[in-house]
Amino acid sequence: MPPTRSLRPRTVNNENDENVPIARATRAKTAALSSTEDTAAAVKKPLQSKRATTTTTTAAQRRRPALGDVSNVTKAEPAETKDTKKTTTKASLSSRTTAHAGGVQKLTRGNSSRAALGVKDTNAKRSTAAEPKRPGSGSGVGGSAVKRSSSQKASVKEEEASQAEPPRKKLDIEKKPTLEAEPAQPRREAEPQPQPHDPLDKDTEDLGDPLTAAEYVVEIFDYLRSLEAETMPNPDYMEHQPELEWRMRGILVDWLIEVHTRFRLLPETLFLAVNLIDRFLSTEVVAVNRLQLVGVTAMFIASKYEEVLSPHVVNFSNVSDGTFSEREILEAERHVLAALEYNLSYPNPMNFLRRISKADNFDIATRTLGKYLIEISLVDHRFMPYYPSLVAAAAMYLARLILHRGPWDELLTRYAGYTEEEILPVVRLMIDYLRRPIVHEAIFKKYASKKFLKASIITRQWARKYAPVYLDGYEPPQ
Repeated sequence: MPPTRSLRPRTVNNENDENVPIARATRAKTAALSSTEDTAAAVKKPLQSKRATTTTTTAAQRRRPALGDVSNVTKAEPAETKDTKKTTTKASLSSRTTAHAGGVQKLTRGNSSRAALGVKDTNAKRSTAAEPKRPGSGSGVGGSAVKRSSSQKASVKEEEASQAEPPRKKLDIEKKPTLEAEPAQPRREAEPQPQPHDPLDKDTEDLGDPLTAAEYVVEIFDYLRSLEAETMPNPDYMEHQPELEWRMRGILVDWLIEVHTRFRLLPETLFLAVNLIDRFLSTEVVAVNRLQLVGVTAMFIASKYEEVLSPHVVNFSNVSDGTFSEREILEAERHVLAALEYNLSYPNPMNFLRRISKADNFDIATRTLGKYLIEISLVDHRFMPYYPSLVAAAAMYLARLILHRGPWDELLTRYAGYTEEEILPVVRLMIDYLRRPIVHEAIFKKYASKKFLKASIITRQWARKYAPVYLDGYEPPQ
């Protein structure tokens, strides 16, 4: 059986115990109790702290009020003379120094901090009673005087040393820097004199534009003209196609122009697709029921080559009304590329048209009519023997003639690469096509809109009026 607890409230000796209430004596309670008691009675001792410290005689005689004056002298204390105050202060000071015998702990590194100026405590080695206090070791008038005299002597010595030998930094500053020999500057060459402006050279105006590649434009078009002979189809390939005719080819190209317009593809895509068809038919024999598959596949390959985002193969399958599946188009793609040996480098006539249009100051109306006349060469097989650059030059020549833009001058000859005599045979062929009835309706409707300035209507009206003048004695090829 555990012992029963007594009902008496226990006394608390530990003030850190949080489980029981503690009767703390506050300063207010102490002041109230002390005010009722007799002043002659013995003053009770204040509450002791955890650290045991010895009380001096002066602390027992004087008592600090709780919330009153913060000084060490109470209000009830009688007025003291100056002598008694001095004696009490001396006693309090001496009590601090001589309290070592009464139980004050010795100052060490663990329980005290060192002085601010680093003065070491020598009281542990020497006793205060054996040796007299030195004037320079503590506070007092004598000590301060000794410190001042020693500091003055030190300053005098520093001044003498500074006068005897100047600091090195001062010597480095006062030292004059040596002048290094400057490198000889290269002799300034004479600026090149500006060359006289060539009126036939418009490429120098675009030297600051990196998109025009004005530094290499001449070499680029020379290279394109060298490729024309390699990519030319056989103009008589229909002779070894037993099931095909030129009329069928015209219908196919006209339908591809309609597909090209519906997909909103680039003009370069259409010209490359027609070139791939002619080159493939020049090497392979194709049946009639497979001619449309060749056209769809050629447009699919050209869109991959020229467009940024080409239509999906499903779109081309839907365009043909499901006649050819996706698998058939992909198989035909591999077959066409193998027959052409994967050579798709075709000098597009649109590039030559833009080059010539630079000499024409990029006239929009002239270039729009020129685009329509170039596309005429796609549907009409009679233009196949001519190079794309020559067809572009003839289209620009006829467009300028219809719009009354002036004669074919030397500047146009330089940028087109052909003279007027070399262009006229192709121009007569275009006029002959325009004066005939409309056969290919897709291309006519395309350029009859306001977007293309009604180029097909304007050119046909002009051809009906002036064709006899330019075709007098002309026999067009069949």
